[in-house]
Amino acid sequence: MQTDLPPDLESYKRTAAFTEMTVPAGLLGDHSTKEGIWGFIHVEEGKLRYLVTDPRRASTDQVLTRDTAPGLVEPTILHRVEPLGAVTFHVEFLRDPQHGSAKTAPAEQGQQS
Repeated sequence: MQTDLPPDLESYKRTAAFTEMTVPAGLLGDHSTKEGIWGFIHVEEGKLRYLVTDPRRASTDQVLTRDTAPGLVEPTILHRVEPLGAVTFHVEFLRDPQHGSAKTAPAEQGQQS
């Protein structure tokens, strides 16, 4: 999946590090971020499958590692992750300052919006 990021995105939040044992159930099922909220899935150790499942996009299936580019999460696009054995990862959230404030927690924490 190759998507151009809007210019001037700012990083504003980061999750705790998750492992295969602590990944929230909401991340394992289809979920999305809110309008205007982008994400990068950073794998620190191990392997993580990142699947884009939204019918508005071609399905993608990537295996992320610390040596690959982060998984890019587009606003409102359904996706999920699957640990492939032992893994540690976190999600960095970015927003367009022109889009407005994202005061509520993004859906990436397990809620769909």
